[in-house]
Amino acid sequence: MSATSAFTARESGAANAKAEHHAPSARHNQAALPPLRLTRRGKIVLFGIPLVLLAALLLSLGGFFNSPAKASESAADLAVTPAVTVTVQPGESLWGIAGAVAPDRDARDVVADIVQLNNLPAGKILPGQQLYVPTR
Repeated sequence: MSATSAFTARESGAANAKAEHHAPSARHNQAALPPLRLTRRGKIVLFGIPLVLLAALLLSLGGFFNSPAKASESAADLAVTPAVTVTVQPGESLWGIAGAVAPDRDARDVVADIVQLNNLPAGKILPGQQLYVPTR
């Protein structure tokens, strides 16, 4: 064995001895740490926020399953709205169409029905547009 390899072997042996010397103390320091303690704010965050989220979820589900929004009690109570299809001509308005189709009804009610039935944004119509107009 040469002098260089003998010197390297002694250095590595010394390094291993130092590592072994420090390893038990590192383990000892980890075991000696006190247990984790939560502050009052930490307890609120850890337990309070999930409880609030759970309560919100339960209230939402309770409202969803107990909502009274029904079209009717039975399918027999439902009726199809009788309607005709009208093509909008240039210069026509919803008021004119409502008055022509249902002259015996209040034009405001008929216009509201046309807007709702055709899902019209802001009651705007264009020439050539097909509209469903309720007849009753």
